[in-house]
Amino acid sequence: MRRPLIGGPRVYFQSPPGAAGEGPGGADDEGPVRRQGKVTVKYDRKELRKRLNLEEWILEQLTRLYDCQEEEIPELEIDVDELLDMESDDTRAARVKELLVDCYKPTEAFISGLLDKIRGMQKLSTPQKK
Repeated sequence: MRRPLIGGPRVYFQSPPGAAGEGPGGADDEGPVRRQGKVTVKYDRKELRKRLNLEEWILEQLTRLYDCQEEEIPELEIDVDELLDMESDDTRAARVKELLVDCYKPTEAFISGLLDKIRGMQKLSTPQKK
């Protein structure tokens, strides 16, 4: 019997406070005529695709680092927005290394790859109204 994917590793993309519980499409918001889902209206579709690709890459790398199936990876919280808030790659690298403290394989290549991939990404925060 296959176990459900509960309690596996998580990659968090912070959303602003109150964003998750907003009501159905505010009437005074100007937007495109074509109706899109809340997420694609709020965030750039291209940026969401980058985040999804990054999450998939992270999971693939973690299964290699921990030499196990996705369901068996230790509970980790790699918060990309937290990393983007940090001032330098050195502090980002130190934070990720701290999260991977239980990994017995070398993590330098993963950390370097992660930092390369998040470089130039934007935080997923509420876009400013013009």
